[in-house]
Amino acid sequence: MVVYNPLVARKFKPGQFVIVRVCEEGERIPLTIADADDESITIVFQEVGKTTKMLGQLNVGDRILNLLGPLGRPTHIENYGHVCCIGGGVGVAALYPVAKALKEAGNRVTSIIGAKTKDLIIFEDEMRRVSDELYITTDDGSKGEKGFVTDVLKRLLEKNIFDRVFAVGPAIMMKVVSDVTKTKNVKTIVSLNPIMIDGTGMCGGCRVIVGGEPKFACVDGPDFEGHLVDFNHLLSRLKMYEKQEKEVMQAA
Repeated sequence: MVVYNPLVARKFKPGQFVIVRVCEEGERIPLTIADADDESITIVFQEVGKTTKMLGQLNVGDRILNLLGPLGRPTHIENYGHVCCIGGGVGVAALYPVAKALKEAGNRVTSIIGAKTKDLIIFEDEMRRVSDELYITTDDGSKGEKGFVTDVLKRLLEKNIFDRVFAVGPAIMMKVVSDVTKTKNVKTIVSLNPIMIDGTGMCGGCRVIVGGEPKFACVDGPDFEGHLVDFNHLLSRLKMYEKQEKEVMQAA
């Protein structure tokens, strides 16, 4: 979805996000900015809950009630040498501006993107344009290699020396990526996606544990060193409102 908002668009840097509220009684949801020009930002979402379904029902010219941003610390970009960018599901949209900036900084970029099926692969052309090599995986083998992004990563790590890995996607994917790269001692940056409410560090909803210390993803992140993240804590917190979310969806 392309959203006209020149103030946010002109300040956006890779890795940052916005918080959106669709209606007066609606929840606040964080969405990473996938792209921007001088006047508009592009946000990508999957219709998995009531709010994202409401977003999907908007038409050209409709207004979003609130849009706050850009929020979060931008991804640190420099010429590391050879980087590997890994994206899963809608996380590929958030990965794209990071991979683009890394390429512009002079890095050799190897990218791995994956989804459950070929119909859920997004930003393939965009990622191909900013990558020296692009690998695609699907769970069912309907496009690219059958399997997971981490299957390709394990293979590449046997013959390539990556100077840094960046991963954006489901929490469980980023956990496995971090577990894999830890065995090779490759520094890995993940973009965490905890439950988030105000986006200013005041509510504490996005608390994560990094290096044994509490951090708030909205102001300290969303990027963190993957090897230091307590993913079990994150995965547990992500399930906190599953029951309520299902009830809201059924009542909608």
